[in-house]
Amino acid sequence: MTARLRVVVADDQALVRTGFRMILTADGIDVVAEVTNGAEAVDAVRRTLPDVVLMDVRMPEMDGLEATRRILTGGTGDPRVIILTTFDLDHYVYAALSAGASGFLLKDVTPEHLVAAVRMVRSGDALLAPTITRRLVERFASRSADPAAPHRDLSTLTPRELEVLRLLAQGLSNAELAARLHLSEATVKTHVARILGKLGLRDRVQAVVVAYETGLVSPGGG
Repeated sequence: MTARLRVVVADDQALVRTGFRMILTADGIDVVAEVTNGAEAVDAVRRTLPDVVLMDVRMPEMDGLEATRRILTGGTGDPRVIILTTFDLDHYVYAALSAGASGFLLKDVTPEHLVAAVRMVRSGDALLAPTITRRLVERFASRSADPAAPHRDLSTLTPRELEVLRLLAQGLSNAELAARLHLSEATVKTHVARILGKLGLRDRVQAVVVAYETGLVSPGGG
């Protein structure tokens, strides 16, 4: 990709917005808008069509969760959303992942990790390791009544794809999946891509959420 990466920063703390803008612009990333609440974030995304949104969870007027839902269902250029939080296992983060966010960052993230994370999700990768996502899902899935949770019909998947999804939800990487199933990594990547396509998912993070929400894998089930 040769076009410069475009980012919207949504946080009600001026220091956070300023710090993130300085870090990103120093690395050649354009911060096209800075906003202080979720409603402004939705509007900024519609106006600027960024590649990535850095979204605080707790903001006045409209929180980051509702803003994430509106952005990802509103035909706003399909940006990737990274949730910003001060807590690494927060039920708001789980709900945001269910709504389609591509991962989360703690606000005390290092400059190097921030830049790497933004570039990673822009390329289409999920920010969270499946093992971290699994821990998050196991903590909150059994008590979640979130209507945005991505309940999907798994009947469209082949037996092999169901097996891949089940192992994916247990935190296995592509290399580990390939070894377990005696397949090439290229074949595993094809299976994962088909799973995402059939279920209408954005990335592996949401696939892990779906595996738990549909009961394919049970919280605490290993």
